[in-house]
Amino acid sequence: MKNPKTWLSVLLAAALVLLIPPLVSSGEDDTGDRIRNFRLMVPNSPGGGYDITARTAVKAIEDADLNGATEVFNLPGAGGTVGLGRLVSERGNGRLAMSMGLGVVGAVYTNKSPSSLTDTTPIAKLTEESDVVVVGKDSPYRTVGELIAAWRADPGGVPVGGGSAPGGPDHLAPMLMAKAAGIAPRTVNYVPFDGGGELMASVLGGKVGFGVSGIGETRDQIEAGELRALAVTAPERVPGIDAPTLRESGVDVSFTNWRGIVAPPGISETDERKLVDLFTRLQDTRQWQEALRLNGWTNAFSSGAEFGAFLRAESERVASVLGELGLA
Repeated sequence: MKNPKTWLSVLLAAALVLLIPPLVSSGEDDTGDRIRNFRLMVPNSPGGGYDITARTAVKAIEDADLNGATEVFNLPGAGGTVGLGRLVSERGNGRLAMSMGLGVVGAVYTNKSPSSLTDTTPIAKLTEESDVVVVGKDSPYRTVGELIAAWRADPGGVPVGGGSAPGGPDHLAPMLMAKAAGIAPRTVNYVPFDGGGELMASVLGGKVGFGVSGIGETRDQIEAGELRALAVTAPERVPGIDAPTLRESGVDVSFTNWRGIVAPPGISETDERKLVDLFTRLQDTRQWQEALRLNGWTNAFSSGAEFGAFLRAESERVASVLGELGLA
């Protein structure tokens, strides 16, 4: 017969298992303002603007110890609307967000996406950025004037590449350029690429006559002498880019892109607050301020309801511009 003390020990151990809660969390986040297992989706290919913005922001967040390790993953397709559809389907998931921008706004219209940005939870607008008109180092075009003259003479024969789907910033900018130059937008041969990485390879390879993309996606190649910057689309010259504005070059166009973060619909107030707070705290870090400077990004931070109102206004503006250009 076993010792009664042994049975008593077994009973006491069983009681302790039942009474003491497990050390492993049952799912609730007990780490304060930190978001465990946080994932940030990029709805275009590696090397594009959303990708660079996402990875830069996450590195700054981790280096500044604002949150734990964060996974960045790419889900490209249909100008960002494949990723948007995935985000909307993740209703209630407070540990997922998506890097996005003006390109997704336009792609919703041109791809007739069943999901729109109004279906998401707006978290934060992060940056604004000028586009830049670039050609390869061996291109015959050395000024915007030379490019416009050739483009006007044969709109279809001078293809323009952009790192966004029709309706996105890299599409809208050259369409507005064409209109200002007296070229019918419908005659423009626009070649879309899924992000700036794919676009730059085609510009360098001479597969398009010129490209339009963000400063952050082209700066390294411009500095290396592989690309020639002909003009920036911003209202003022961009520090570090030796190129005039379009207006200085005689093309009456001013245009800037923007990027931000959205989350799935139906997340809890607590999860929304944590996400907004995370990107709010990011703004004051040395790491993020340095990233803004290096990439030529303008800090354009807004969050929550203010960013939501901006998204609705941008959706209406893009629809109007596409209609005006006869492209929607």
